[in-house]
Amino acid sequence: MSLQDAILKLARDAVVKFVRKDQVIGLGSGSTAAYIVREMASLDFKNTLECVPTSLQIKVEAEKGGLRFADESMVPDIDVVFDGADQIDAGFNMIKGGGGALMREKILISAAKKVVIAADEGKFVKSFSRSVPIEVHPMARTAAAGKLQKAGGRPTMRTLDKGYPFITENGNVILDTTFASISDPHRTEMELKSIAGVVEVGIFTRRADAYYKAKADGTFEVIY
Repeated sequence: MSLQDAILKLARDAVVKFVRKDQVIGLGSGSTAAYIVREMASLDFKNTLECVPTSLQIKVEAEKGGLRFADESMVPDIDVVFDGADQIDAGFNMIKGGGGALMREKILISAAKKVVIAADEGKFVKSFSRSVPIEVHPMARTAAAGKLQKAGGRPTMRTLDKGYPFITENGNVILDTTFASISDPHRTEMELKSIAGVVEVGIFTRRADAYYKAKADGTFEVIY
């Protein structure tokens, strides 16, 4: 048994518990979301579902499974969104955006009637200990970096293997910003979002309806 076994099991459980006919489904990014997409593709009523993906990676996975896509005008009607997280703290706040799709993920999570988060046990922490992805318009990258430093952060522009800037699907850059501590995630999210040129912040404070924790022994736990 392994962590991969746990993710496969929790994907099946999440789809059985939360997916119903004629729903609009939001699809987050990452490997766990891919497992959930594959489970949805095996449903005998998959043709009644309409999906809104947050990334090209997951859109391609959904296309392989023959899933249908909803127009973005359907975002306000999303019944449930499935997503992962880079870290989840003791208050169930999250850091997301490691894959670069934080803006679209936050739009879906903010709009969905229900939110289901799946992550391996190592992502559940007492307090945040990793950088916060912050999506910034390219024109504002220098000014925003200066404001982030004044706010106590240490921003670094995300780059690809050869040193080129990482560009999001929205045409923006990401400043991965480290803070000594984040005692009030909601306040920090709002303060960072108010910086001119900041498009979205990878701190997510909406409480999900269910958190699936995959364990290394092949089992999983559900926290409601």
